[in-house]
Amino acid sequence: MAGRARKAADYRERPSDLPGSGAAVDAPLEPAAEGDAEPQGEAAIERREAVVPAGQHGQRFDRVLVSLAPEFSRSHVQHLIEAGHARWLGEVVRVPARRVRAGDAVTLDLVPTEESRAFRPEPALLPTLVVVHEDEHLLVVHKPAGLVVHPAAGHWSGTLLNVLLAHHAGAAALPRAGIVHRLDKDTSGLMLVGKTLAAVTALVRDIATREVDRRYLALAWGAVPAALRIDAPIGRDPRSRLRMAVVSVAQGGREARTDIECIALSEGVSALRCKLHTGRTHQIRVHLASKGWPLLADALYGGRPGLGLERQALHAVRLALRHPVTRAPMSFEVAPPPDFARAWARVAGATMSVD
Repeated sequence: MAGRARKAADYRERPSDLPGSGAAVDAPLEPAAEGDAEPQGEAAIERREAVVPAGQHGQRFDRVLVSLAPEFSRSHVQHLIEAGHARWLGEVVRVPARRVRAGDAVTLDLVPTEESRAFRPEPALLPTLVVVHEDEHLLVVHKPAGLVVHPAAGHWSGTLLNVLLAHHAGAAALPRAGIVHRLDKDTSGLMLVGKTLAAVTALVRDIATREVDRRYLALAWGAVPAALRIDAPIGRDPRSRLRMAVVSVAQGGREARTDIECIALSEGVSALRCKLHTGRTHQIRVHLASKGWPLLADALYGGRPGLGLERQALHAVRLALRHPVTRAPMSFEVAPPPDFARAWARVAGATMSVD
């Protein structure tokens, strides 16, 4: 779809590989026959066939095929070869470095990447969409634990974005289908989604200027003090690209502030109310783990399972904001799912107020 950026470098056009860019480019292959198309699920596969010209005799298979499909990077073409989507003399060849000869017939099937097909509606997932509020401009949903918000490596389908594209037609014209913030896959709770460009713009602005009040319930290992503020910058963990960490600004850390209140302690677990002042990736998880209080079942940050929980014990319980268009004050609360509620009750009883 036009205007949507594709993140994977191996699927983007690379100007240095295109004619007229100033880089050395092989002479284009002469097509041997008109390209075919084969169906694959919802998409058709374009097939390109050609005969290797004399000028490319002895060249690598992947370089020859790049000249057959110059709009794609060599890296992407190599992936297609290794996946079995290229043929030499009618046989599948999975070795990009194979040398070809003049007169050889070669074929490349341009199979779309999973990422290129990620931005599509999935109506079958509509039952997973729990709508808390909806009007012309704003959608407030209760995201279940286990649902990924944005398509990414390993999760190119089955995401909240795919659900939103199926929920209303206008989502296809909006950045990220109107998603303006996110929750981690295993975090449950409230999320804001804009349904119009005006609403998306206003919500992004309000979140950036900290005019949206976000409250969470959490269960953490250890005895957390009754009240504290953790003000520590967060950035990518220099030892693991999968994790975030408290790091200095000089190391790439960005300002992060979380207010935490402990309302109960039982069985070595603290029941917490948390307020975000900033919205860094994994902020509550990182801040608490940095003090030695990892969330229950948060394996990424050292939290072992407990109280029946097998996913991180974090729930986005409350959102308060001004409507992005009318500017009327709004507030939403949603009870946690049963697994979290049962664990919470063992520590704090029925106390779930967020103020």
